[in-house]
Amino acid sequence: MMIRIPIVVGAIFMAGSAGAVPVNLTGWIENGFQGNAGAGTWNVLVGNDAVRQTTNGDPTVFFNPGANSQGTSLAGTITPESSGDNDFVGFVLGYQDGELDSANADFWLIDWKQQSQNSGGQNGLIGLSLSHVTGDIRNGPNATNSFWSHTNTVTEVQRATTLGSTGWIDPQIYSFELTFTDTLIEVFVGGFLELSYSSTDHGSLFTDGAFGFYNYSQAPVLYAGITQDVLPPDPDPNPDPSVVPLPAGLPLLLAGLGSFAILRRKKSKV
Repeated sequence: MMIRIPIVVGAIFMAGSAGAVPVNLTGWIENGFQGNAGAGTWNVLVGNDAVRQTTNGDPTVFFNPGANSQGTSLAGTITPESSGDNDFVGFVLGYQDGELDSANADFWLIDWKQQSQNSGGQNGLIGLSLSHVTGDIRNGPNATNSFWSHTNTVTEVQRATTLGSTGWIDPQIYSFELTFTDTLIEVFVGGFLELSYSSTDHGSLFTDGAFGFYNYSQAPVLYAGITQDVLPPDPDPNPDPSVVPLPAGLPLLLAGLGSFAILRRKKSKV
């Protein structure tokens, strides 16, 4: 099962097939760090496929409760609109309602910081990265000691290939696309693969859950033009070795040879 989200800098590039449809965000809700409802203020805009986050506060996510996003393709744009801050924007994957206030969290965080910064003795690093969020968030340390520095309940597993130490630019528009299956997480930026993490690296299949937007100490940020499409099933990981597929051009070649043989027979009768 698959979900796709390339992030492309500059000109807007919308991925996905012609079957992609706008996502209606009116049923999406906010969760705040350790139960802090209102850690983020998410305002759905006219058209219902765009949302602006306007609170500079604790980690906050905006997501579709009860949704399972594996198996769909999601695309859109993200614009950090403030020139007076330099913190985190991003996404969550496999998120369940209440996990930012859970004693047993298990979801994935893709966050992107504009500049490195020390806060409360903890260093938040510039760049794009993937982290696994697990464990007791409800009774764990504060956000500065976990989400800011990627420690404790937030385990960073990979930094982006070229953007691992490069921050976002404001007020730049970025279009995005992400791949998320039960065996693979990939993030493309500008058409280039920046993050690729497999369940083999993780040691088990990725759990399903909602796709969501993520902010931490950064506002305002606009997510817009969100579309969704259903992807075909993943290829069979264990194909039958006794079945040997024919080359794609073989049927045409055989047809051509048959016609040539018929023509030869007709000429021989002349």
